Amino acid sequence: MDAKDLQFFKETLNGMLDDILRKSEATIEDMTESGEVYADPADRATAESDRAFTLRLRDRERKLIKKIQKAIDRIDDGEFGLCQECGDEISIPRLKARPMTTLCINCKSKQEEDEAVRGD
Repeated sequence: MDAKDLQFFKETLNGMLDDILRKSEATIEDMTESGEVYADPADRATAESDRAFTLRLRDRERKLIKKIQKAIDRIDDGEFGLCQECGDEISIPRLKARPMTTLCINCKSKQEEDEAVRGD
């Protein structure tokens, strides 16, 4: 992979990271500012459900942050774009679709097949 591609992916990953962090900050602000009192229990239940859903999304994004940071580290270490299972290069289209991926499409497909057989 050439330097231009690596720069593209580093910028993409940093953009994803910035976007997630902005959303997290906005969520924190929303939750600290909302001291609303609901007269209707259904409204309160809906608000709590929405809040729980938002927190689940942020938790998933927290896990994604770690994957993004590891991908940036792989760029810096010269290991980005190499499958951690077989050592082959990961295709550019796959990296564009999921830049934090660590497996080529063949190894990922095999992993998913194995998980399906085990029932994971």
